[in-house]
Amino acid sequence: MQSRSKMLKKAFTTAFPYTIPIFAGFWFLGITYGIYMNVSGFSFWYPMLMSVTIFAGSIEFVTVNMLLGAFNPLQAFAMTLMINARHLFYGISMLDKFRGVGRKKFYLIFGMCDETFSINYTADIPEDVDRGWFMFFVTLLNHFYWFSGATLGGIFGSLINFNTEGLEFVMTAMFIVIFLEQWLKEKDHTSSLIGLGISILCLIAFGADNFIIPAMLAILGVLTLMRHPLERKDGVESKAGVNEVEDSQSEKKNVELSSLGEGGDVQWR
Repeated sequence: MQSRSKMLKKAFTTAFPYTIPIFAGFWFLGITYGIYMNVSGFSFWYPMLMSVTIFAGSIEFVTVNMLLGAFNPLQAFAMTLMINARHLFYGISMLDKFRGVGRKKFYLIFGMCDETFSINYTADIPEDVDRGWFMFFVTLLNHFYWFSGATLGGIFGSLINFNTEGLEFVMTAMFIVIFLEQWLKEKDHTSSLIGLGISILCLIAFGADNFIIPAMLAILGVLTLMRHPLERKDGVESKAGVNEVEDSQSEKKNVELSSLGEGGDVQWR
């Protein structure tokens, strides 16, 4: 029992620092969302429950207008699918990482927002940290940040008066930082450049409001076709790196033996 508690504590303390930047963004946007719901005439129960059950920031903002309009479940379904269709690609990318995590998989699937996906997909998890619990705590912490921000915004929304225009850029800036961090970790930037190039082309072709889904489909198709060449390239680079390290170590040993031989101070054991 004690070893399990240590394992959970280790996973939590490892996951928490990764979520600190998300905390800042989620609290700003969550509080903004709660204030928006309050101004629209809803009590704090609405943003609190919706942040727990829906947990999709973009569609939660859109849901405000849906609740104020006529009842149209088909429109709600189509709108949700269109806005959050990118999560389909997130799920495909996480198939291998979710293997062997047990029942936690159900919550990991439910709570996989953009930010959680970015962390769980790119984080270098230490070998002594349980991978499933690490991803669980990342998901849980990010969920809690959004829930607490939305709830506080709903409670104190009537007491706060300030212009919230432009706060959504916090999340854009955060994604730029995540992309740059991943760029610095990569040895080969082919995949990143392909993603950027296709996104720019789709932005020009489809416009700012409609380019995300075509861009994701195109990126998925191109990277699928280039999967084997990229894997072979990574394998060659990894092998070259190992050989370079081995040659360096061998050269170091030869230098040490040579210096010992010249000094006549070799000891036999």
